[in-house]
Amino acid sequence: MAQQDIGLIGLAVMGENLVLNMANKGFGVAVYNRTVAKVDKFVQGRAKGKTIVGCHSIEELVKNLKTPRRVMLLVKAGDAVDSFIEQLIPHLEPGDIIIDGGNSHFPDTIRRTKYVESKGLLYIGTGVSGGEEGALNGPSMMPGGSPAAWPHVKKIFQTICAQTDSGEPCCDWVGEGGAGHFVKMVHNGIEYGDMQMICETYQMMKEGLGMSNEEMHDVFAEWNRGELDSYLIEITRDILGYKDEDGQAVVDLILDTAGQKGTGKWTAIAALDEGQPLTLIGEAVFARCLSALKEERVEASKQILGQTRPFSGDKKAFVDDLRKALYAAKIVSYAQGYQLMRSAAKTYGWNLNYGGIALMWRGGCIIRSVFLGKIKEAFDKNPGLVNLLLDPFFRNAVASAQSSWRNVVIEAAKMGIPVPAISTALAYFDGYRHDRLPANLLQAQRDYFGAHTYERVDKPRGEFFHTNWTGRGGDTAASTYTA
Repeated sequence: MAQQDIGLIGLAVMGENLVLNMANKGFGVAVYNRTVAKVDKFVQGRAKGKTIVGCHSIEELVKNLKTPRRVMLLVKAGDAVDSFIEQLIPHLEPGDIIIDGGNSHFPDTIRRTKYVESKGLLYIGTGVSGGEEGALNGPSMMPGGSPAAWPHVKKIFQTICAQTDSGEPCCDWVGEGGAGHFVKMVHNGIEYGDMQMICETYQMMKEGLGMSNEEMHDVFAEWNRGELDSYLIEITRDILGYKDEDGQAVVDLILDTAGQKGTGKWTAIAALDEGQPLTLIGEAVFARCLSALKEERVEASKQILGQTRPFSGDKKAFVDDLRKALYAAKIVSYAQGYQLMRSAAKTYGWNLNYGGIALMWRGGCIIRSVFLGKIKEAFDKNPGLVNLLLDPFFRNAVASAQSSWRNVVIEAAKMGIPVPAISTALAYFDGYRHDRLPANLLQAQRDYFGAHTYERVDKPRGEFFHTNWTGRGGDTAASTYTA
């Protein structure tokens, strides 16, 4: 029997579809699942007649692979990954490669890379985005880990991944250690932000403007032909136009409590660890948390009276304001995400290709959009770009949308409709463009009650001072740090 190009462990939805993708692109795949009945069902069903070999043990899987052996795990993040690594190691030889294609937390990937390398093996932690459809037809892939492993998987990954319109693969080497899973984590955080902003826009249309699902469907269809052209706008259009067999709009039948798997939370926590103001994604995570308090909100709606008023302006003009506000806030979301990646790259010693990351996100993944092409252009022109808001294209785009953006936040406040992500994006924009913020008063407060010291505008940076504000304190100052 001919040996296979790659092995895959884990035949859930993503695993099965990725295997079929590999086989359809000409690669031989050996598969194993802990519940071996799943292996037999898959091989005799969807995989029948394809270059896919079913295996009933890890030992059998490894024996069916070409060297260096490439074994990909698509199992639940956490202990399951560590368990399979331990089961694989005794059967592998130096230079063989273990690949984690799940949604692992990047610190785990950093740890696992070091551990697997200590055994003479190579390790890749790769983000895979695109869901069920992407796995089958071409996902976005973000591999990182042992650099020596990349040449051995590059052909497979870049063949099975999505391609841009110009034929470029939406997959390239991201960096060492946990870089791949970190970039995938930020991708998921941006996804949280994009979804929340679209939902806020939907609520403004539905509750604020009294628009029907059909009207909103038409608006999102139009928006998807312009600068907001993206997968998430496209599926929102489809959702708003979908009716069940009884003719009812399914979106109106869905309970308003959002779930989450944790990657948005991880992104917000990483931002706090790095001292980066990732405000929009943070608000998107908290909005999901608030939605989960359904029973409390229902009771609160009966007891708490808030200010509300109907919209009295030009509806068509305001819908255009919503489009511009959504676009401007989306720019801020990506600006913040890239700031986080830049900071983490310094912390962990990663050499990230920021334009290349935008290219990886151009196709296959959930946040794919025409917008990402402009991000790639920005970093191609200026690889050292500090913030997307400083790129001429994005600076001008936000400037032209600014009036509409402010109008949306004002009207939302007057109507009593929450727009936490869109409004916090505006607050960040205004804060970032201010050369002086009220942190001088904050530092004075900290020094007053805790002798935490402060720097002065008339002295060099790095010199710290303390004032005896009450006349009763001494000269001793507390140590300080910058988050």
